[in-house]
Amino acid sequence: MQRLIPVLNKDHVPLHLISVINTLLTAAKEISHRLHQGSLAGTLGSTLDENIQGETQKKLDVVSNQLIKNMLLETNLVRAVASEEEDDIVEGNPDAKYLVAYDPLDGSSNIDINGSVGTIFSIMEVPDHAAEGKDMFLQTGDEQVAAGYILYGPSSMLVMTTGQGVRMYTLDHSVGEFLLTVEQVTIPKDTQEFAINMANDRFWAPPIKKYVKDLLAGEEGPRGKRFNMRWNAAMVADVHRVLCRGGIFTYPADCRNLQKPCKLRLMYEANPMSYLVEQAGGRASTGYERIMSLQPTEIHQRVSVVMGSANEVSTCLGYHEEIKCDRFDA
Repeated sequence: MQRLIPVLNKDHVPLHLISVINTLLTAAKEISHRLHQGSLAGTLGSTLDENIQGETQKKLDVVSNQLIKNMLLETNLVRAVASEEEDDIVEGNPDAKYLVAYDPLDGSSNIDINGSVGTIFSIMEVPDHAAEGKDMFLQTGDEQVAAGYILYGPSSMLVMTTGQGVRMYTLDHSVGEFLLTVEQVTIPKDTQEFAINMANDRFWAPPIKKYVKDLLAGEEGPRGKRFNMRWNAAMVADVHRVLCRGGIFTYPADCRNLQKPCKLRLMYEANPMSYLVEQAGGRASTGYERIMSLQPTEIHQRVSVVMGSANEVSTCLGYHEEIKCDRFDA
C-alpha cells in the first residue's frame, strides 16, 4: 500500500503544504492514541470551562486543540491558525504562506461513550491583498488548497482532498503511517439514507419539515421509496458514511435560539466537508446557496448544511425553492 507523502508528491502538491499536512497527521496520531487509551489516559470527562461557542469543553477538546496548535505553529510554515476552541486566531510566522482552520475534536459529546469523533481541517494560503488578523481567514471555500478530516473510529482514517479528488488512508499502527486504502472516493448520486437530528423537528422551518416528512412516508409517500435514518451526533462520522456509500446529511437552521439559528461553523466544518463532498461528486448547500461560494464575515460564522448525494440534495433544494418561507413555523 502507498504511503501518504509519495501520493501527494505524485499529485505535485507543494512541499511546504505536504509538511503542514504531515504535521496535522502527527498531532492526529497522538490524539488517536489518547482516544484509544480511553479512561487509561486520564483525559475523559468535561472541564469547568466553555469555549467561544458557549459549549462545555471536554478535556480531550483542550488537549487536542493544544497539540494541533503547538505543532502547526512550531513548523514556521503557518501564518496563523483558527480553532473552534479559540476565541481569536493565533498568530505564527508572519512570513509563512499557510493558514489552518480546524475543529480539533468534532463530536466530542461522543468521547465518554466511546463513540466516533474526528478532527476536521481546512488549509488556505495567505491572501495576496493586504489582509491582517482575522481578515486573512475570510476566504470562500473555493480558495481552500487542502481539506479533510481524521476519523477516530475502530480504525483511524484520514480522508483528504487537495483538489484532485478524494482519497482515504488508514493509520497502520505497526508502522505509524497513514496508508492509502481508497484511491478514488465517489458518492453515489442517489440514496435511500438520510442523517438529521430528528429531536429538532418542531423547531425547523417549513421546507425541511416537509422534506423530512416525505422521506418518512416511505413507499406510500410522494417519494415512492423507503428511506433509512442514520445519526451519529458527529459530523465527521455522518459525512464519512455519506462518502463511503451515499446519503444526505443535513443540519438545518432552527428557531430554538434566533440569535444562533445554525449549529455548524462555516470555516472549519462546512467548508472543508463541502470541499470533500464536491470533489467526490456530491453537492453541498445551505438550502439556498452553494456553501463554498459564501463570503465569510467572521471566523466562527455558522451556516445551515445540506450535503451528500447529488440528486438527493437537488431534491431537498427543490423543497426550499417551492416553499419560500423566511420565518420558522414552530
